[in-house]
Amino acid sequence: MKTIEIYTDGACSGNPGPGGWGAVLKYNNFQKQISGAELNTTNNRMEITALIKALEMLKEPCKIKVYTDSRYVCDSMTKGWAVSWKNRGWKKSDGKPALNSDLWEQLINFSHIHSLEFTWIKGHAGHPENELCDKLATTAIKKLLNGKTK
Repeated sequence: MKTIEIYTDGACSGNPGPGGWGAVLKYNNFQKQISGAELNTTNNRMEITALIKALEMLKEPCKIKVYTDSRYVCDSMTKGWAVSWKNRGWKKSDGKPALNSDLWEQLINFSHIHSLEFTWIKGHAGHPENELCDKLATTAIKKLLNGKTK
């Protein structure tokens, strides 16, 4: 089974507002950068979307080492929160609706295909791939907004 490293980041200009995501996939000496943006979203949605879009690139089951600066993504998956929300009909333990259930559903499905290992990294702390993902996400927002105003 191939081992792939995936680095992700999301960004939002206003929350909610225009948002972008960026991801870097690394396998041996190969690296692929992907990014995208949405007009009306949240930072958390972009954080999850970055990982989903990276996982969609894979053609076979892999061992994935995920590096994210999002505690929301990392803790929701490693502490089993997302699965618990799903098991409760997308309700949190306090009975309130779990946000982003559509994205969590996709990520949970990917966790049945791939072996996912999550590592939280501090954002904006000079980590090269995290800084690159942030640049990809913010550039995607700028491209979206520039295209919208033309």
